[in-house]
Amino acid sequence: MVEKKTLFLFLSFFFLLPKTLHALTDPSDVEALQVIYSSLNSPSQLSGWKSSGGDPCGESWKGISCAGPAVIGIRISGLGLTGTMGFLLSNLLSLRTMDLSINNIHDTIPYQLPPNLTYLNFAFNNFSGNLPYSISNMVSLNYLNVSHNSLSQSVGDVFANLGNLSVLDLSFNNLTGDLPNSFSSLSNLSTLYLQNNQLTGEVGVLGGLPINTLNIANNHFRGWIPWEFKSIPNLITVGNSFDNRLAPPPPPHATSPPGRSHNNRNHTGAMNPSQGNDSQASHPDHNNKKCLTAGPIVGIVVGSILVALCATLAIAFCLWKSSKGKDEMKKSWKGSLGSLSVSTDKAIKKEVQEQRVQTVTPITYLKPPPAEKLMGERVYEKNGSVKRPKSPITATSYTVATLQTATNSFSQECLVGEGSLGRVYRAEFPTGKVLVVKKIDSVALSLQEEDNFLEAVSNMSRLRHPNIITLQGYCVEHGQRLLVYEYIGNGTLHDILHFTEDESKTLTWNARVRIALGSARALEYLHEVCLPSVVHRNFKSTNILLDEELDPHLSDCGLAALTPNTERQVSTQMLGSFGYSAPEFAMSGLYTVKSDVYSFGVVMLELLTGRKPLDSSRIRSEQSLVRWATPQLHDIDALAKMVDPALNGMYPAKSLSRFADIIALCVQPEPEFRPPMSEVVQALVRLMQRASIVKRRSSDELRFSYNIPDHEAADMSF
Repeated sequence: MVEKKTLFLFLSFFFLLPKTLHALTDPSDVEALQVIYSSLNSPSQLSGWKSSGGDPCGESWKGISCAGPAVIGIRISGLGLTGTMGFLLSNLLSLRTMDLSINNIHDTIPYQLPPNLTYLNFAFNNFSGNLPYSISNMVSLNYLNVSHNSLSQSVGDVFANLGNLSVLDLSFNNLTGDLPNSFSSLSNLSTLYLQNNQLTGEVGVLGGLPINTLNIANNHFRGWIPWEFKSIPNLITVGNSFDNRLAPPPPPHATSPPGRSHNNRNHTGAMNPSQGNDSQASHPDHNNKKCLTAGPIVGIVVGSILVALCATLAIAFCLWKSSKGKDEMKKSWKGSLGSLSVSTDKAIKKEVQEQRVQTVTPITYLKPPPAEKLMGERVYEKNGSVKRPKSPITATSYTVATLQTATNSFSQECLVGEGSLGRVYRAEFPTGKVLVVKKIDSVALSLQEEDNFLEAVSNMSRLRHPNIITLQGYCVEHGQRLLVYEYIGNGTLHDILHFTEDESKTLTWNARVRIALGSARALEYLHEVCLPSVVHRNFKSTNILLDEELDPHLSDCGLAALTPNTERQVSTQMLGSFGYSAPEFAMSGLYTVKSDVYSFGVVMLELLTGRKPLDSSRIRSEQSLVRWATPQLHDIDALAKMVDPALNGMYPAKSLSRFADIIALCVQPEPEFRPPMSEVVQALVRLMQRASIVKRRSSDELRFSYNIPDHEAADMSF
């Protein structure tokens, strides 16, 4: 009997062993994910997820990453998720990254969050309420973004223990009240976004923080701007009730320098110098010492001024003797006192410029060349705006106030898109004219790139082509960088191909060929007409806008000059362009005109198949459009099966074959074998000419029928 029981237990263990080995994920993590899935209304977008059972790590649930049996990452951004977050998030003890941004999740942020997160992103949802107090215990948190929600009430005093926090974004909510004192504990904070809330009070609590990027625009802050803010490279304060001046510098007795204090995070002497006077009044001995040292201080100051004046006169005399002319004399008078810092800045900028990885064909100027190149250093007017470069800018200069009025203070209702450099808003002016405004994110510009902004604007303003969106204006006021473009109101090629459910808006075959030809002509102009060549670097269907006649207009031309060089921004841009990037860019980071040709070939594949460049909803062998389609481009039968079903077979077989031949040339893995865009244009022109000839024949010869709109037929006589 004992032997039978032993055998039974052994067999039971043997049969249960595979299930035990397969269940890799920690049970508490599994339970938490099951609750999240149910609270999000069990969405089909979360492939692999289950409301009961399942093994997230062993079964590779969508967006879940693991280390051994522990769930360490949840990345389910931009999936259109609805519902709430559930109540077991605190069970995820090993979770480090949580990204649920760009969804439609509502209700309040759960009271208990995963305690050991380093990255938390809830941006672009419908969360209400306020920040939960459990954030105060997340001591490892480095990145926190809850922007573009409906958070209200005052900002909780929850930051005292978050010394590791580097990026904090609370912008575009309805937060009210004063800033909490615990902000002063954020000793590693480099980026802070508070814009577009209802915050009040003063901002002195931010004065001692090591911030490099600060945006507090469009709130109700008042008082003086802290003295320490003068050393913040990227600062936006417009739309408040400040005194419009920096606070007075610290009194002479202060031990801290008049810059940002890193040793004393609570330094507020710059905000209220009268405190220092009060403390001195209570110490007569200290007042005596102050009197004793006043004479030497005055002597030093006067002596320094005399030395500087003598140096100025000497420099001016030398310049006059060397016949540099009146212009250089004026420059010397204006710049001699700051000449040392300017030359140091130039040396640093030169070193940074030499170290930067440049594209093979950098943008410098376009035909015709500017009269004189823009100076390297930033030069500011009294109102804080940047002076115009000496090279001509043909676009209109706008004020921030004008663009704020036209976009309703850059409201969410006017938001029409977002790219790696910033958001795009629809702008309606009092005259009835409609334009779009690209608001460049200050984080996306390094110091060197800020200096080159006006030079890039000058170059972009001279791009003139019927298939390229025209730069109408720009703004460089109060530290902001904005670009104003013509408005193209019929949407992007990407949206029409992939998201239009209205069959009447389906693109005909002829319309697709015309879009390809117009886009090719735009790239041909950039590559072969502009001197030196302009590399687009971000050619994709979302950057091709269609007008009412379905003519294409390429956007973001010339913005490669402002391509962000920080790791975070580059990764963001690459993520947005993934699927369009040429193999050489993925392997070496090099991007040339031939890389643009590859991206153009991918867009042609989209036009032919109606598929996205990357589509994780398809089977693995068909997820990459280029990999799936390329081997079939020369197979007539396979090619017919690849065509966008929305065309309902209404396309000319020969035209389809020639279209596929052009694609095959453009998406070759070796850049040297890809054709120049001028050859692509000629091939598409010949294709259109043949289509025009075919149209005049009987459609019976073609084994299909299709109609060509009159305006398309008129454009076919090349």
